[in-house]
Amino acid sequence: MSDSERYLILVEGGPPSNYSAWSPDIPGCVATGSTISECVSAMRGAIAEHISVVRGHGEAIPTPSGPGVYVERALAA
Repeated sequence: MSDSERYLILVEGGPPSNYSAWSPDIPGCVATGSTISECVSAMRGAIAEHISVVRGHGEAIPTPSGPGVYVERALAA
């Protein structure tokens, strides 16, 4: 699957609270989970449901923005 077919998601948080995920490509589409794996799985479901609703309304499916990249702290300063 190419990057033009995948949505970037960001996972935040963690112990002592849940993890949460969101996508810059799909504002308002979020999910949570007690583990990263559970959170990512819930986010996959949230994105699938979002796309289903958008299609049902005859609207355009959001276009993925592409891959994410990590930048080391030393380079970001």
